[in-house]
Amino acid sequence: MKRVWFVLMATALLVSSCGRALRNAGGEVTGVRSAAVNEPSPYGMTLIKRGTFEMGPADKDSLWGMEADRKGVSFDAFWMDQTEVTNAKYRQFVHWVRDSIIRERLADSEYGGNDLFKITEDRFGEPVTPHLDWKRPIPWKRATEDEQLAIESVNYIHPVTGEKKLDPRQMYYKYEWYDHTSAALRKYQLNPYARVRNTDITVNPNEVVMISKDTAYFDEEGRVVTETITRPLSSEWDFLHTYIVNIYPDENCWINDFNNAYNEPYMRMYFTHPAYDDYPVVGVSHEQALAFCAWRTNLFKETLNAAAGQIIEPFRLPTEGEWEYAARAGKNEYKYPWASDALQSGKGCFLGNFKPGDGDYTGDGHLISSPVGSFSPNEFGLYDMAGNVAEWTSTSYSESGLHQMSDMNPELHYDAAKEDPYAMKKKVVRGGSWKDVSQFIRSDMRTFDYQNETHSYIGFRCVRTQIGFGKKK
Repeated sequence: MKRVWFVLMATALLVSSCGRALRNAGGEVTGVRSAAVNEPSPYGMTLIKRGTFEMGPADKDSLWGMEADRKGVSFDAFWMDQTEVTNAKYRQFVHWVRDSIIRERLADSEYGGNDLFKITEDRFGEPVTPHLDWKRPIPWKRATEDEQLAIESVNYIHPVTGEKKLDPRQMYYKYEWYDHTSAALRKYQLNPYARVRNTDITVNPNEVVMISKDTAYFDEEGRVVTETITRPLSSEWDFLHTYIVNIYPDENCWINDFNNAYNEPYMRMYFTHPAYDDYPVVGVSHEQALAFCAWRTNLFKETLNAAAGQIIEPFRLPTEGEWEYAARAGKNEYKYPWASDALQSGKGCFLGNFKPGDGDYTGDGHLISSPVGSFSPNEFGLYDMAGNVAEWTSTSYSESGLHQMSDMNPELHYDAAKEDPYAMKKKVVRGGSWKDVSQFIRSDMRTFDYQNETHSYIGFRCVRTQIGFGKKK
């Protein structure tokens, strides 16, 4: 009897609350621990802990044609930007590209090149003679006449008005993306015998499997050529996609979005003037938002001083499900992020930046977008999850999207080829904006736009999966 009691007690000591086994419990096989880079909490991000909720609208709204359509889903923990990406933060990306171009030209004989300015890689990752640490600031004040030519070459002077600004036409960023998901699919395994598990089927070792990949390059005229290549699967390189994206925001969106409106000051000043530094960046397409995520990932690697080949979880756009889960703080009771169906506080203050009424944009205190964080955060500590600017997600839009997705980390992802019909290039947009009425800023309201479109009311924020340590509240 005593022996049974001892065994039960020993077993109990090896198990924590909720039946979770303790680590390092002992035994014949104790395991081999892995070493990892000590990653700090990503700057300006909030940890969204893993959890479950009912995704989708809970009630029918015949006025807006909305049907009740919910699905239980679960998410692993992820970091999310507390605010939308601001003009100042996106401008850092643009200036990085600008400075990369200048550094290349400082080493170019056409611009009076000087070996002191040569760096190990150009902005497209191509090797260059190493001489100067790229992190050192460019010595603008000591520039020679030839060097000043390289510095000024990235600017544009309007031939009529004489105004000088950064030339948007030169702001190209090149990055590569390896498609781990496609590479893991059984039908794309390089070993033909790994593609079929059914032993009743005879494997054809000479089977030709076709694979598509995106690529981009500059032609002899300096123009960007973007192609989707379909060819026989031959190696891991077939899953590496290359993109060259012009990353300068579309400042003209303020004019093109609104007919017969005087929005010229926003077109000229919104992205560049310091008064708008803390406003959310707009005029950014889905493609440009992805490029920002890739650049931010590389910047994070440099911050960590990660070794070559070290695996780092990338920054990315949130999935549609992650966005809704974060906006609703993992709850299902309310239509809006502020845990209430009301639009105003008890003191009569609006709880978000949206269009309160017909022709009324200023009832909430702002005519257009507002500085990020102008309103109170939701229970997850996230700001502006309703209104201000709508936000890109990574999810491809489909009318039946929710039913096509898994109930675990749901996502519907499709990389449309250049030749695909335009209708296949829709991406889900969430949150509504400063120009939308209250119905469209609901946490469960979904809409879409095309991946290459830019608007004065669409921005984005980044997320990053937390590996292994997320705990449910």
